[in-house]
Amino acid sequence: MHTTSYSVVHSDEYADSSQHPDRDAQFRYLNGQIKQHQAAGEPVISVDTKKREQIGRLPMAGREWRPKGDPVQVEDHHFFFSGPDVEQAIPYGIYDIARNTGWVNVGVDHDTATFAVESIRRWWKTRGQTDYPAATRLLITADAGGSNGYRYRVWKSELAALAAETGLAITVCHFPPSTSKWNKIEHRLFSHITHNWRGRPLTSHDVVLQTIASTRTRTGLTVEAHLDTGDYPTGIAISRDRFAALPLVKHETHGQWNYTLLPEPTEPTAPPVSSEAHGVAERRRSLLARLADPRLTGLSSTELAQLSAELAPLQAARAQERYSEQRGGRARRATGNQRSKPLFDDPTRVMLTLLYQRQVCSMKLLADMLEVTPECIGQLVGETRRVLEDHRHQPGYASTRFTTATELLAFLDTAETPRRTMIMEKLSHPHLTGMSREDLGALARRLAPRQLAQTERASYQRRGADRQPGSRGGVFPKKIGDEERVVLALLYLRKLCTMDVLAEALGDVSRSSIGNTIREIRPLLAEAGLLPAPADTRYRSAADLLAAARSEDDTPTG
Repeated sequence: MHTTSYSVVHSDEYADSSQHPDRDAQFRYLNGQIKQHQAAGEPVISVDTKKREQIGRLPMAGREWRPKGDPVQVEDHHFFFSGPDVEQAIPYGIYDIARNTGWVNVGVDHDTATFAVESIRRWWKTRGQTDYPAATRLLITADAGGSNGYRYRVWKSELAALAAETGLAITVCHFPPSTSKWNKIEHRLFSHITHNWRGRPLTSHDVVLQTIASTRTRTGLTVEAHLDTGDYPTGIAISRDRFAALPLVKHETHGQWNYTLLPEPTEPTAPPVSSEAHGVAERRRSLLARLADPRLTGLSSTELAQLSAELAPLQAARAQERYSEQRGGRARRATGNQRSKPLFDDPTRVMLTLLYQRQVCSMKLLADMLEVTPECIGQLVGETRRVLEDHRHQPGYASTRFTTATELLAFLDTAETPRRTMIMEKLSHPHLTGMSREDLGALARRLAPRQLAQTERASYQRRGADRQPGSRGGVFPKKIGDEERVVLALLYLRKLCTMDVLAEALGDVSRSSIGNTIREIRPLLAEAGLLPAPADTRYRSAADLLAAARSEDDTPTG
């Protein structure tokens, strides 16, 4: 059995301006944790992702003996194997320090935190639980960055799922930043794999697996390699609330680098933790089915399916245009099926874009609920919005706008209307606005393109340049929706009340936000010749203003 220790790297050795001041202490602590686990017979593994490799007739560094006159033919330029269609191999290694064995999971999609934990899960099922049948703990030593970086919530969430699944208390000790060269897997596994496939083109995944599995050393290293054809899309995120409920215990020594995921929740009220395949993905599928509610999308299930079918060719054309931009030109050969699947399919992208354009909620709220990054939602909305515009579909505005997930889910469960919606329903009463609700809705739709252009113009002035290709567009104000902006401007311009009264009535919007809204909407109304005449009554408080909205009388007054 191999034992290990990590030499202390003092601050005067390998002087580096970026070195962490506490890295010596972290090396000492990490070394102590390894000795404790090994003394108890518990597994200790070193993990990392090896550099991804492109599959194809590409030259590899190094030399290899070949029969004279029989060289291996390779391409002399890498750009023949570039673009989104090129296959790749992503080796994620697990090195068992005590047994001197390596296990490599070769992925073909993305190097994400989910892929990293799935690799550890596969190692445990095929080797770990056999080699350590009595194990109750697992120690993982990993770099500070990459897919297994200490900053990633998804990495810790997936480890919590693995702990619950296996019953192991999983401890992770990260190397300090800029010290990944001391990770055992680098010079005890990856270096030998690189030496083994020197000068050998990796023309297929089988070649990659066979080359890795044939790696041997004089000290007895043996390696297994397995192909992982699963999908690991980028863009997954874990909300703060769900992360806070994880059974994660930080160590007293550098808790940001050293922590343990317990197999049971630390709080009895914490939600059960499950794997990505049966946890986050299942929660996302369930929520997407609920978000397709006609009250939110403005379309019945049949109409939504029909719209998605009509938009499918336009979405495919946009996708090919995006791939061409990534490649830098047209494809040199016929494009096959894209192996990597997006996080959301085309009908789902249409549905989420409709929710955003109808101003049901903000991108951030959608991202938090679906456990993805806001950039993921922003990108799909930016792309699908242009497709909807090409199709000339007018989504309109939802009758209810939500600012929290609790309000939205309560509305889907009980049709409970949020307080903000009820207040805006009263403020848009014909007695206050001076026009019927139908005319008010038509006015809001008429001004919507101008509001969008106004927002884009303001964004251009802040950026000082045109929007970059691929960036998200069509962002509506987070605090006040387009129709709400029109209502607030009408009430103020009719001199029914002050900005302070409007802010008091809404409760969650500041006076300055209302002032900005009025300054932006007034020119649009003036251009359309729709500046309202002053009303006969002026209200001094929010209570008086809301009480004036008489639901029994929907007749506009001057």
